[in-house]
Amino acid sequence: MALLFRDLSLGHSKREASPPTVTVNKSAMVADVLPSPLGQLASKLTDSELRLTAFEIFVAACRTSSGKSLSNGPNSSSNHSDSPSHNPTNSSNSPALQRSITSTAASKVKKAFGLKSPGSGSKKSPGSASSPASGQQKSKRPLTVGELMRNQMGVSEAMDSRVRRALLRISAGQVGRKIESVVVPLELLQQLKLSDFPDPQEHEEWLKRTLKVLEAGLLLHPHMPLDKSNPSAQRLRQIIHGALDRPIETGKNNESMQILRSAVMSLACRSYDGPDSCHWADGIPFNLRLYEILLQSCFDANDESSIIDEFDELMEQIKKTWGILGLNQTLHNLCFTWVLFHQFVATGQTDLGLLSAADGLLAEVSNDAKSTKDAEYSKILSSTLSSILGWAEKRLLAYHETFDHGNVETMQGIVSLGVAAAKILVEDISNEYRRRRRNEVNVARERIDTYIRSSLRTAFAQIMEKADSSRRASKNQPNALPLLAILAKDVGSLALKEKRVFSPILKRWHPLSAGVAVATLHVCYGNELKQFISGITELTPDAVQVLRAADKLEKDLVQIAVEDSVESDDGGKAIIREMPPFEAEAAIANMVKTWIKTRLDRLKEWVDRNLQQEVWSPNTNLDGYAPSAVEVLRIINETLDAFFQLPIPMHPALLPELMNGLDRCLQYYAIKAKSGCGSRNTFLPTLPALTRCTIESKFQGFGKKKEKSPNVQKRNSQVATNGDASFGVPQLCARINTLQWIRGEFDVLEKRIITLLRNSESANVEDFSNGLANKFELSPAACVEGIQQLCEAVAYRIIFHDLRHVVWDGLYVADPSSSRIEPFLQELERNLMTISDTIHERVRTRILTDIMRASFEGFLLVLLAGGPSRAFSCQDSQIIEDDFKSLKDLFWANGDGLPCDLIDKFSTTARSILPLFRTETDSLIERFRRVTLETLGSSARSKLPLPPTSGQWNPSEPNTLLRVLCYRNDESASKFLKKTYNLPKKL
Repeated sequence: MALLFRDLSLGHSKREASPPTVTVNKSAMVADVLPSPLGQLASKLTDSELRLTAFEIFVAACRTSSGKSLSNGPNSSSNHSDSPSHNPTNSSNSPALQRSITSTAASKVKKAFGLKSPGSGSKKSPGSASSPASGQQKSKRPLTVGELMRNQMGVSEAMDSRVRRALLRISAGQVGRKIESVVVPLELLQQLKLSDFPDPQEHEEWLKRTLKVLEAGLLLHPHMPLDKSNPSAQRLRQIIHGALDRPIETGKNNESMQILRSAVMSLACRSYDGPDSCHWADGIPFNLRLYEILLQSCFDANDESSIIDEFDELMEQIKKTWGILGLNQTLHNLCFTWVLFHQFVATGQTDLGLLSAADGLLAEVSNDAKSTKDAEYSKILSSTLSSILGWAEKRLLAYHETFDHGNVETMQGIVSLGVAAAKILVEDISNEYRRRRRNEVNVARERIDTYIRSSLRTAFAQIMEKADSSRRASKNQPNALPLLAILAKDVGSLALKEKRVFSPILKRWHPLSAGVAVATLHVCYGNELKQFISGITELTPDAVQVLRAADKLEKDLVQIAVEDSVESDDGGKAIIREMPPFEAEAAIANMVKTWIKTRLDRLKEWVDRNLQQEVWSPNTNLDGYAPSAVEVLRIINETLDAFFQLPIPMHPALLPELMNGLDRCLQYYAIKAKSGCGSRNTFLPTLPALTRCTIESKFQGFGKKKEKSPNVQKRNSQVATNGDASFGVPQLCARINTLQWIRGEFDVLEKRIITLLRNSESANVEDFSNGLANKFELSPAACVEGIQQLCEAVAYRIIFHDLRHVVWDGLYVADPSSSRIEPFLQELERNLMTISDTIHERVRTRILTDIMRASFEGFLLVLLAGGPSRAFSCQDSQIIEDDFKSLKDLFWANGDGLPCDLIDKFSTTARSILPLFRTETDSLIERFRRVTLETLGSSARSKLPLPPTSGQWNPSEPNTLLRVLCYRNDESASKFLKKTYNLPKKL
């Protein structure tokens, strides 16, 4: 097939000369249906200007070629004085341009590709003979190729004559030079002067166009990369821009022309292949755009979808421009493929011959792509094929919208073209494809698979809308079909249409095309069916009707898939696997899941409502837990009984979902039970700013209430401390007891579930093997976490809220010897007795430990962050140590309280810090300096920075040492703090 483009013989036709008319191929004038993938020009040349330039190149290339001359018609000279050949200047035209077109043989290319000739009737091809008037028997001479090309490209006789005269002068002055070594626009500027044009305006337009051509070919799109600093390029750019304001005087060998020639030739002679050739129109994409225009001239001006009869001879002449344009057979194949495809699109997509010709040429392009490694070519090839493939896929991804019985042949051509383009893109261009084994990728099959699935999904959505409209129109009629029953019928019809109309075409590239189509429809309908079933809670008549329609549809779809897969390697198993069945059991399971969800939602609502009414009284029953917990467990037992009484064969399969829901409900109860009760940070007071002691009157700040930080106020606002009885210490103890009681009920519940499951008819031995289905997981952890948080909340509430007056506001205020720890111990002991009598015995040690930890922390906070109302001397250290021992003894309770090792563990921090209060001030200051330097390094040598408050008290931590100094009732400490940090004496 490639030979058809490489060895074109000269055909002949009976076209006769008709008065030349300025006509242009209409498809070239319409707005681009597709943007050209061959590249966009950076120049401002219009399509008309490019067409005139392409014609000049064509004439120049054909004039200088050494072709075999064909004789003119016998009367061509004597009978037609008005023809261009009668002009003396035309008599020397090249043989190639002057060949007469006299043969009736059809184009070999047109025969090969099935391209049609111009239609008969009133419309004539540009070179066809005019109908002789009545009584006129005088025949006209046949058209030459040059005249045919002039008519095809819409060039006037005047311009044609002017160009040929100029080329004749050029040839006479440069005998023996090849046209490839001539810069045609430069030589035209040298030869044509103002007097050669009918008016100055046309001369000026020609001059500007010619300069823009030089700019495009030499500056904007050069054959070789051009350095912007190139002096010739700068000079040419100045000449071109200057000529826009002051036109150059052409047709003379003056200084301005010599400067222009020097700059142009310097740029044009830059070459990879020696100094004998000039490069002014062979840079990409400039050359491709000019060649595209030349190829468009092969289409009949009056019938844009037809190739002219003289195609073979005209193409032979067009190919002679390759030397100037820097083209070869490879680029010709690619450009002509695009031109044929673009013409098919631009002429309404009616002529399948154009589509078939483009598809046939892609085979040549594929061979070229395999053998050509040029990066520039690969880029243009990829762009062109991507454009073709993109256009095709817009139609193929929704081919049910685009094609039907009437135009299915067009679909076949577009599929063939798209698949061919995709194969070249993937197999010949893609590096990823080369890295993988070729037998892993079937490009054609993958593309067809994508088209089928995409189009069927789109078609399904459309019939879904149609079915919905039909249902709404008949909703007031008796026995109206449900939506999914209507949809099932329409989907069945769509599947039959796919099988009869489209699958026979697509099967050429995908052997299981019908199977893929019905599998896609099966999935689409299955998704809608699942949504339908999820919205019902019982098998209503509508639900039964839908399930029957779905069952019939499924059988029809599976039958088509099986028939389509008879000859496949796996017997269609892969397709069948894509079609999960519409099983009634699955529908029932979904309805049971809806039942489970409804029950769980009601249980959650009940939990919310009863928790709002719960008073959390520890005196409700002997074990001190809340009645709401009893009710929650009762409803859970009722739900389990109701579940196992459902007439379904899948209790073991659905039990995990029920268990998970019940587990989450109990988890929700545990979370709500602890909600709003606070935590350690809720009750901790805000640390006051650091101050130093006032030696003269060390209690100036006493009695002033420190303002709480915004964070503490916000935190405390979430916890009721006054007026809400449900958050008092007894109520918090009731919450703890409740969660502990629920923990004890988990084993009872799980054993009961096993019993119910064993009595179920659908149970199997493996349902009891792992026991995972009947285990609570989230709620036990939530109960443990809730108990821990509530115990901590009780402890810190007691120390920092309920006993605030004897700890934070009373302990060691003013004089330590007169405000010791005894009032705090008395109040604390009463609280411990109450809690011991109220709390569940399994939690008692835990909560007492938390209270001890909170009391130790409160004791340290008084010593290290008690505010300016407190000050300690070294002599007060014994009081402090004795008081802390009394505090520990309270929790030891002569051996009846907490274990000694537990008390020692939580008193470690306090015991390590108390010796600081008997350490001399100077020693403390020196230790503070040393620790600060060790902690902060060299940055602290000039001035000691204020160490940040970490909250982790430690005798080796700078902030802890600083706080001991702040509360040291000593002149040295006060002066050191004044000098080092300028701390105030009061807040």
